[in-house]
Amino acid sequence: MNFLIVGPGAMGCLFAARLNKAGYNVTLLDYIPERARKISEQGIMVEGISGEYTVNVPVVTGAIPFQPDFVLICVKSNKTGEASHTIKSMLGPEPVVVTLQNGVGNLEILEELFGSERVLGGVTAEGATLLGWGKTKHAGQGDTIMGPKGDPGSPAEKIISAFNKAGFKTRSEDNVDDLIWGKLIINVGINALTAITGLKNGRLPELDSTRMIMEEAVSEAVAVAKAKGIQLPFPDPLERVMKVCRDTAGNIASMLQDVLYEKVTEIDFINGAIVREGKVFGIPTPVNNTLTSLVQAIRDTYQERE
Repeated sequence: MNFLIVGPGAMGCLFAARLNKAGYNVTLLDYIPERARKISEQGIMVEGISGEYTVNVPVVTGAIPFQPDFVLICVKSNKTGEASHTIKSMLGPEPVVVTLQNGVGNLEILEELFGSERVLGGVTAEGATLLGWGKTKHAGQGDTIMGPKGDPGSPAEKIISAFNKAGFKTRSEDNVDDLIWGKLIINVGINALTAITGLKNGRLPELDSTRMIMEEAVSEAVAVAKAKGIQLPFPDPLERVMKVCRDTAGNIASMLQDVLYEKVTEIDFINGAIVREGKVFGIPTPVNNTLTSLVQAIRDTYQERE
């Protein structure tokens, strides 16, 4: 089975390394030649809860040297459109495109470009921290869920089997939108707050100030989800967010990583998405609007910061 993984970030490197170790043919696609060359030469280095190891995975820029069975999109949400247009001209009609990205909107972008019959969506609770080019820390383990379900032998079942063989606990479900919104609620409560405060996940529910903001941001997001008819995959959204904080207490959230490395964040696809959807349904979202604006201000002033 052949995998093309688009984006050599923390999650892209983690999935590439684990799938390679499981015996699958894996290639990474990058857009920075210097980085691609370095990772190809040194390999992908993984440390953390799944052990310490290095695997050799080819990294290419430009043309893809083979036709993959599956394409796993591991770029930031703001790059999904650009990346998917880049690879579309290189792919034949057969490869299945998979997104486990944060935020909402990625699935719709991919379905519009490739057709819904060729796209699988889902979420993963695996955690990874980028330590440098081709270096990733496997910081947390959790379920990976994707869908829609398929018959035995379908693309969905094939990739689920491959992920499980690679050590990712994976299953399929049909309610993909509900799953994505469930992950969105968690990100709404955590990511922007870490990016603004510089705190690791575990501190957010421990401080009265950050916990209060978390509660209000999550409450707004839940109201929007209900208006959209989303059935969240957990009964108590706020308790789930705080549990994730506790379970990943030492993690540096992805949005905080982006701020620390002075990169574009996914704020527009997380808290910003709640603001946009809230306007559609006439639901006020002042806390999410404030969080979005603050992260945007940080992003827009990287070069001016003390």
